[in-house]
Amino acid sequence: MKTQKTILCATLVLLFVLAGPVCAYWNVIDLGTLPPGGNSGAMSINDNGQIVGGAGQQRACLFDATGGGANRDLGTLGGPGSWAGSINNSGQIVGWAHKSSGEGHACLFDKTGGGVNTDLGVVGCAYSINNSGQIVGSVGEAPSYGRACLFDKTGGGANKDLGTLGGSYSYAGSINDHGQIVGWAWNSSGYDRACLFDLTNPLNNRNLGIVDGGNYSSASSINDYGQIVGSATNSDGYYRACIFDATGGGANIDLGTLFGYNNSGPSSINDHGQIVGSVYNDAHNFNTFRACLFDPTGGGANINLNTLVPSSGWNLGVAFDISNNGWIVGYGINPDGQTHAFLLTPEPATVVIMGLGGLALLRRKCGYGA
Repeated sequence: MKTQKTILCATLVLLFVLAGPVCAYWNVIDLGTLPPGGNSGAMSINDNGQIVGGAGQQRACLFDATGGGANRDLGTLGGPGSWAGSINNSGQIVGWAHKSSGEGHACLFDKTGGGVNTDLGVVGCAYSINNSGQIVGSVGEAPSYGRACLFDKTGGGANKDLGTLGGSYSYAGSINDHGQIVGWAWNSSGYDRACLFDLTNPLNNRNLGIVDGGNYSSASSINDYGQIVGSATNSDGYYRACIFDATGGGANIDLGTLFGYNNSGPSSINDHGQIVGSVYNDAHNFNTFRACLFDPTGGGANINLNTLVPSSGWNLGVAFDISNNGWIVGYGINPDGQTHAFLLTPEPATVVIMGLGGLALLRRKCGYGA
C-alpha cells in the first residue's frame, strides 16, 4: 500500500504536468435493482470494485458493477427480508436478515448467493467487516437503541459487548484493519457522543467530544490511518460533518456544508483521506439531499457530486462509501425518477488530484459548489 508521502509526491507531480480540464472525466452507472423491481441503494464498495447494499423487495444484494443487471440476491435466514451493509476485500459480506420467526438477526452472507448464510446469533445488525474478518455492529430490538458489539464470525455466539460511555446504549458502525472501532455511545447524561471503542476494556472507551457547543455527535467511519469522520450538532442544532480528534482532545474539525444547505454528514473516509456523504435541509425529504465530497481540511471547498455529472439527469442524493480507488457508491434518483443505487467512477488522474490537496484546485477549475 502506498504511503501518504508517496501519494502526496505523486499528487504534486500531477498538479504540475496535467494539461486540460479534469472535470469531464466522471461517469455515473445505474446499478439497477432486483426482480420484481423496486428501489435500491449501494452501501459499501471494496477495493476490487465489488458493491453491496439492498434492492428490490428489501433483499441484500451484490451489485453488478458494470450496470449490466446481473445483480445477485443474497437471500435471508429463512424470512422475507435482508440488507447488506459492508463488504471487505475478500468479498465477505455482512448485514442483517430475517429469520422465519420474523426477527432480524446480524448475518454473514454467502457471497455466491447460494443461501448458506451464517446467523450471527442475536437480534441486531452487522454494519462493518474489516479485511481480517472482524465484524461489528449493534444488538437489540432496534439498532438505534442497542449495544455496540463485536460479533463471533463463526456464529458460535461468542459475541462481545463493547460497552458505552456510562449510559445505556451504543452503536458500532466501522472497524478498520487494525481493529479500531468507532460509532456512538450514550454518556452518563444520556447524550450521544462519538466514541472510539476499546476492545480490551470498555471502561477505556474514548469520548470524541462535540463541535461548536452542540449536544450530540456520532462517528461513522475510521480508515487505516486512524482518521475518524462523523457528524455533530452545532450550537444552532444543525448536524455538521466533522473530522474527530482521535485522541479525544477536542480538536474536532467542522467540515461545513454547501451553500443553501443547513445539515451535512459524512458516511465514509478512505485511506487517502477522501470523505463522502451528503448535505440536506430536511432529513425526512430525500429531495433535499445532495451527495457530497468533503474538503478534508475544513476549508469549505466541498463539492456537490452532481456537478461532476451535470448532464446525466441524476440527482445523486447520498454517497455512502468511497474505495481506495476513488470509486463512490450510494443512491439517488435516476433520470426515470426511480431511486436506484449508483456507482460514480473518476478517471485515474482525477482520483489522485482529489486525494490530497487537489479539492480546491478542482473546484476553481470547474466552478463546482452548490
